[in-house]
Amino acid sequence: MTETGAGAGAGATYTPDALIADDIHAYLDRHQNKTLLRFITCGSVDDGKSTLIGRLLYDSRTIFEDQLAALEADSRRVGTQGQEIDFALLVDGLAAEREQGITIDVAYRFFSTEARKYIVADTPGHEQYTRNMVTGASTADLAVILVDARKGVLTQTRRHSYLAHLVGIRHVVLAVNKMDLVDYSEQRFAEIVADYRAFATSIGIKEFTAIPISGFRGDNVTAASANTPWYAGPTLIAHLDRVEVDQHADAARAFRMPVQWVNRPNLDFRGFSGLIAAGTVRPGDAVRVLPSGRTSTIARIVTQGGDQDQAVAGQSVTLTLADEIDCSRGDVIAAADAPPEAADQFEATIVWMADDALLPGRGYWLKLGTQTVTASIQPPKYQVNVNTMERLAAKTLELNAIGVANLSTDRPLVFEPYAGENGTTNKTLGGFVLIDKFTNATVAAGMIHFALRRAQNVHWQATDTSREHHASLKNQQPAVLWFTGLSGAGKSTIANLVEKKLARMNRHTFLLDGDNVRHGLNRDLGFTDADRVENIRRVGEVAKLMTDAGLIVITAFISPFRSERDMVRAMMKPGEFIEVHIDTPLADAEARDVKGLYAKARSGQLKNFTGIDSPYEPPETPEIRIDTRALTPDEAADAIVARLIP
Repeated sequence: MTETGAGAGAGATYTPDALIADDIHAYLDRHQNKTLLRFITCGSVDDGKSTLIGRLLYDSRTIFEDQLAALEADSRRVGTQGQEIDFALLVDGLAAEREQGITIDVAYRFFSTEARKYIVADTPGHEQYTRNMVTGASTADLAVILVDARKGVLTQTRRHSYLAHLVGIRHVVLAVNKMDLVDYSEQRFAEIVADYRAFATSIGIKEFTAIPISGFRGDNVTAASANTPWYAGPTLIAHLDRVEVDQHADAARAFRMPVQWVNRPNLDFRGFSGLIAAGTVRPGDAVRVLPSGRTSTIARIVTQGGDQDQAVAGQSVTLTLADEIDCSRGDVIAAADAPPEAADQFEATIVWMADDALLPGRGYWLKLGTQTVTASIQPPKYQVNVNTMERLAAKTLELNAIGVANLSTDRPLVFEPYAGENGTTNKTLGGFVLIDKFTNATVAAGMIHFALRRAQNVHWQATDTSREHHASLKNQQPAVLWFTGLSGAGKSTIANLVEKKLARMNRHTFLLDGDNVRHGLNRDLGFTDADRVENIRRVGEVAKLMTDAGLIVITAFISPFRSERDMVRAMMKPGEFIEVHIDTPLADAEARDVKGLYAKARSGQLKNFTGIDSPYEPPETPEIRIDTRALTPDEAADAIVARLIP
């Protein structure tokens, strides 16, 4: 059997199989060329996010038959309110995954319509999991803010809206859900929209689309509802299908590519691989490698499929340069005539996502693009009250707090302000995360505002007399003997003996004792965790200056945190920092208690005392460990001197 087609040309015939094949190819072609929209659903607990996503998946027919059968069975088992299917169960199944030990920060669901493909990020609504919402929002083009029509705009509604705007989402849908539970009241809808508009305007959201829906009943989700004759706007899916998202904005900007790795398969090839963050690049283009500032031109654009004549934002490529210049992971290859900035001090907005509060002055890993540096945060300038937008005084940031603070890095960071021109965002070179050096947990997300002026105004002054010359005059190698241990362990006693023995050997030394520096240099600091961090940072800077002068520096500090001891180690030249753990059990140190401090701490008179109500993190691999139960102070001092000067 054959069929003829008037538009097929004279004598053309098609078999049914050919027609089916043509239909499949046409469908695949349409599907492949659909635009992609990433969006996030957010709001407070029980606002109906899971139900809405389940409804979208069901109505878009992206559920397999076995999933649908299981969903219907589960719905009957939980006794859904007279409805055959409980759509929330499609997403809430993730709870069972967590019970099985699977960790999921954000659940992503995929579906499509005739007009578009979608990736939706489902995030928890509980305040405790605000960090998950930030993760999902970081890659989203649009945010669907759900509000329970019975409860109205809540604190979490405001927090999620503020965060969505903060990370650069400019398309917002206010989905007033559960309208069936307020009898589809036009007045209630108008009240919520007015309340939200007042807040949205205060945080800079210029426009949003408000839609009355019922995820449970399906009103205005994929089809217009007869229950809301007073609403003449689009359904949710109709709005999502037609919202305009500029997916080529990054390609229109100046070229930037953070280098992810140096591709060196053999001696004849050296390329630099990475994901193009912005712009377009072609062979022959002049580029600049930052932070060094060296220039070259693009020789080749290499991909798995062969060389290309050009590459654009969003492509992963390997670039080869016409000149042999230094370039490695973390560097940024950029347009030579429009490079990004490089600085080591910034102002940034920080969203704190850890249970333990921010410790100003502590060193955290900062990851921005492919760059990883050590960063320390200053006490916040202010914290934002998400309900009132009031700027509150703050000494630190607690879980889910949002604040603005200055930060400094241990070397220049190539960056662009997160908020770009004309409402664009520079996520790759403007957004960063902070990672705790001890636990490797991500503790914060941040957005850079600008480099501080002092980062450009303050420069290293070159001097003619080197640290090597200072050391040679003293006929010694500079070093830092960093004594750490509990109060009463014997640090000061042993450190004093070590200095006396070195003095008799004509070595040039200086002893920095924990109690002594608090009479002057650190007299303004207390004993909170934040003050302890700053105490060690200052001592570390002083010790570094003393090693530049060629001295052997001996320090005796409890220094309870590993991260701060590692911070000081990183300040020194390799091999110059020698960690000496005066290892004394707490019971022995407390038994000595010559100052009576443990007794006061036990009675509650002395707060934040190490070993009692403040932690001590012993060194894991110190260069020298002194067991005070096995050695006398004099024997310990001899062992340390022998290690320093064989």
